[in-house]
Amino acid sequence: MSGRLSGKTAVITGSGRKAGLGEAIALQLASEGANIVLSDVGSSRDAATPDAMIGQAREMDEIAATITAMGVRCSAQACDVRRRDEVQALADHAMDTHGSLDIWVNNAGIGYIVKPLLDVSEEEWNAVIGVNLTGAFWGVQAAAQRMVRQGRGGRIVNIASQAAKSGFPNMQAYTASKHGLVGLVRSAATELGEHGITVNNVCPNHVTTGLGAWQNEYFAKRQGKSIDQYMQDMAARIPMGRPGLPRDTAAAVAFLCSDEAGYITAESLNVSGGEEPH
Repeated sequence: MSGRLSGKTAVITGSGRKAGLGEAIALQLASEGANIVLSDVGSSRDAATPDAMIGQAREMDEIAATITAMGVRCSAQACDVRRRDEVQALADHAMDTHGSLDIWVNNAGIGYIVKPLLDVSEEEWNAVIGVNLTGAFWGVQAAAQRMVRQGRGGRIVNIASQAAKSGFPNMQAYTASKHGLVGLVRSAATELGEHGITVNNVCPNHVTTGLGAWQNEYFAKRQGKSIDQYMQDMAARIPMGRPGLPRDTAAAVAFLCSDEAGYITAESLNVSGGEEPH
């Protein structure tokens, strides 16, 4: 397959759920010629990773089959991004299986631990920060180590959020973790620029994936609205008149991974239809 990412190998964490952002990103990068390494936790590890909210090994295999049929190489490996050793093993898998590591997308995240500030437990706080921020750092580190050794640059993209720019009720750990990603890319970019490695965030507004649908139900109930009314109100405050779609985020990621974005680094790009102007 020819395309602007042809010959590149891309690792996407949190890409094992059907109709999720990770799947959309993997499909987009594959459509532009990249070989793909899918990764998700694969099976529940603890209370913070319930089966209903994570990418299962079976789902990863199904997504991998779809991508392989597109004419690029695709493999899958389970990884809990909270564990540095597993993230390092994921990066090694990309190198050993595909011969290079050119693109790393930190998409894994917990957005389903949502509750009032006064009710958040230590375990819940640690789980969200552990996946969304610490896990992203381990990914940046693992990818950069191998990209520096390869000596031909690379692209690292974190999937942050509108919550990296603005605060939201009942999402204290999530918002803090996503704000942390802004600082992470600003710092990492200053060190990795000399190696031709760019580090950026993509900051989508609400996207109704499987997780997004759960969030719609949660917040509609808290606000005493039907889901239809909640979604109408959401669309009304967005200048483009609709919430984000997975393909909106995927297109932004693909651009930041391309040669055209080679002089863009340390940025946190809003993909919010104008809702988030900061």
